[in-house]
Amino acid sequence: MKYSEIYVKRILSLCKERGISINKLANMSDVKQSTLDNIVRGITQSPGAVTLHKIAIAFNMTLAEFLNFDELNLYSFEDDND
Repeated sequence: MKYSEIYVKRILSLCKERGISINKLANMSDVKQSTLDNIVRGITQSPGAVTLHKIAIAFNMTLAEFLNFDELNLYSFEDDND
């Protein structure tokens, strides 16, 4: 799995878990709908820390909590072919 796919999976998982659509997340996070769509579709593969921080806050999490999950913590850049 590519690095960028890991946090997309995290966003989609948290949305599903909390019953939040991407559109609602955009409103809650003050991140443009088009920006979130581009992240989720893999067009934007390296969103900035500010964007990820806003998304984390929308989920009522710190950025550290948002980024603290097994798939990301266990990721090996040696396996990345980008």
